[in-house]
Amino acid sequence: MPFRYSAVGKKLSARVGIVELMEDLGEAMSGADAGTMRMLGGGNPAAVPEAQHLWRRRLTEILSDADGCDRLLVNYDGPAGSPIFREQLASCLKQELGWDVSAKNVAITSGAQTAFFQLFSLFGGPDENGRMQKIVLPITPEYIGYADQLLNEGEFSARRPRLELIGDHQFKYHIDFDNLDLAEDVGAVCVSRPTNPSGNVISDDELTQLRVLARQRRVPLIVDNAYGQPFPGAVFTDASPPAWDDNLVMVLSLSKIGLPGLRTGIVVASEEIVDRIAAMTAVVGLANNNIGQAVAGELLASGELLQLSREVVRPFYEQKSQLAQSILAAQFADSFPYRVHASEGAFFLWLWLPELPIPTRELYERLKQRNVLVVPGEYFFYGLEDQSDWPHSRQCVRVTFSQSEQTITEGLAEMADELRRIHESR
Repeated sequence: MPFRYSAVGKKLSARVGIVELMEDLGEAMSGADAGTMRMLGGGNPAAVPEAQHLWRRRLTEILSDADGCDRLLVNYDGPAGSPIFREQLASCLKQELGWDVSAKNVAITSGAQTAFFQLFSLFGGPDENGRMQKIVLPITPEYIGYADQLLNEGEFSARRPRLELIGDHQFKYHIDFDNLDLAEDVGAVCVSRPTNPSGNVISDDELTQLRVLARQRRVPLIVDNAYGQPFPGAVFTDASPPAWDDNLVMVLSLSKIGLPGLRTGIVVASEEIVDRIAAMTAVVGLANNNIGQAVAGELLASGELLQLSREVVRPFYEQKSQLAQSILAAQFADSFPYRVHASEGAFFLWLWLPELPIPTRELYERLKQRNVLVVPGEYFFYGLEDQSDWPHSRQCVRVTFSQSEQTITEGLAEMADELRRIHESR
């Protein structure tokens, strides 16, 4: 029988981009398409051998301690997370980044995706007087997973970037501060660094300017650090982590270091914000899973997690990026106009096809028929008042380089062939 759903229920259960992305990812990795689909979509990290060995060793250590393992499995942690892990994380941030933080500045969530839902719910939407507070995205495109987390229409306010053309086939986004006015309705400013999807790393100067603007408006600056420093450290250009103050909200994750299945997100913020995140966790889910904190905590304390990030993970993904760019150049050649964003971090190449005669959503469907999955760019340009007037927002595609060389080569070859067919049929 048909049921009547609430507006919030319909909003959160709609067929949106992140749902499609995760379903395609599941099918490609473990469903009916496993082994046949060239998976150039999704944000799954690679299976880095040295990291896999470290996780197996740590799990073996946990299992060998019968009493500790039993406590881990049968007890709830507090809603802010394990006190031991929070202290280990705070000590790491003090030592590595010089941050004056304690365990009271750390809250654990069920993945960074959940952390952003909680943070956006705290700072976006109607206030107690009914006045709408907006989440400002100072540069777009921005992470697909944010797009449908706000419960009211119009809560995101995004800004177009400045585009710098580099050589024949590269480009880079910059924050356009001339058009970044923070109106009175701003509730928070949010930026990812490195950025998913583009691999852009905003400069230290840009980050400093954002901090000044946010502080002037007395709103937090939320930095999505899922790919950043100190772990996993997938940053391929000169960039310094921000200095700490209570206006900064930093979101980290264990996913991109190689533990996405453990769903462990980390919010580093003022004690007030941490207390509110913990309260929200208690209301929605009681507590978070203990396993991720148990696996990572001792590795943080010993320094092994940061050593893995510096000596293995960062070089691994930088080499994968360089390889993917060389494959792209060979497959695309000069068959049709294209540019790729400067690859400064994260796990993706961001392709701009300036003369593509169809939306990338249609290109996505065509490539899917050829057993190639990418992510169409339209999903990443939410929050713009004038997206329909900006062709660039329909001309970009995200491609992961975390898969095998064979998968990347075959996938880009199929993509190049389809693009040639499209351009030749015009």
